[in-house]
Amino acid sequence: MIEDTSLDMIRSSILLLLSEKPLHGYGIMKEVEGRIGRPVNSSLLYPFLKQLEETGVVKAIERPVGKKPKTVYELTDTGKELAARIYKRIASMVSTAITPDTSTCFHCGCKIYEGGYYEIIDDKVKTFCCSHCAQAYKNELAPPQQPSEP
Repeated sequence: MIEDTSLDMIRSSILLLLSEKPLHGYGIMKEVEGRIGRPVNSSLLYPFLKQLEETGVVKAIERPVGKKPKTVYELTDTGKELAARIYKRIASMVSTAITPDTSTCFHCGCKIYEGGYYEIIDDKVKTFCCSHCAQAYKNELAPPQQPSEP
């Protein structure tokens, strides 16, 4: 029995593969196996492709492949949008996993990987990348001064 996470990985891999190019079923099985190192059983693949077709994510097209026509699966516009969301989600997860805990400078927005400069402003601790950004932020908060009369 395939674990749910493995099944999700296989399904996501199928969608992402189809975002690169249209393929027939056997081609999908071989490509996915090569990428994730796990065989894809046809009893998983074809019902999943059928489900994707029924929901408008994939369209099946008869095309000549080699000596005889085969059903080639291609993402629809809806499928391409779904694949883009999956790519973004994966990128976000990877970024979170490989990026150390970071802070963001309250003034300039740069990422602070280590250290930082902290000040209490308006009874709240604010993080800055340096004392210069802290001062620039405080200067922006201060009301403009009226020129003094001679």
